[in-house]
Amino acid sequence: MTDLRWRGDSPVFRTDFTHPAEWAAIRAAIVEPQEDDFMANVEFVDDRSYEGLTPARLLEIVPAGAAHRFAFLVDEQTLTHPDRPIQVVNLYDYRAGPRSGDTFRVIPSEMWSVQNNLSLANMDWAEFADSTDEDGIFRGFA
Repeated sequence: MTDLRWRGDSPVFRTDFTHPAEWAAIRAAIVEPQEDDFMANVEFVDDRSYEGLTPARLLEIVPAGAAHRFAFLVDEQTLTHPDRPIQVVNLYDYRAGPRSGDTFRVIPSEMWSVQNNLSLANMDWAEFADSTDEDGIFRGFA
């Protein structure tokens, strides 16, 4: 397994290895500059030892004291859904304490907003999670 003491950028774990072309397309979409050239600062984790990784399992393997407060999972739903919604996993929430485990999904073109703002504490988890559509996907603020 890749070392889970991530260096700086937010981790994006590939958890499904059955759709290689979609994985490549999603990677490109995630790092594509968006509004005002903002982009997600991420580290892609493309390691088969994370195949099938779930939010619950991720919480079990994150080392105590990990600096990151959230991570992204690219799973089968991401790779097969028309909007490519990436799962965001809350590794820490000041209201719930360490290893919260809450999740929502975000489309690739809005990952910069989630990643940048949560990393800098400009916004908190609830502001994004409470702004998802009925299907649990964050597509931007209205």
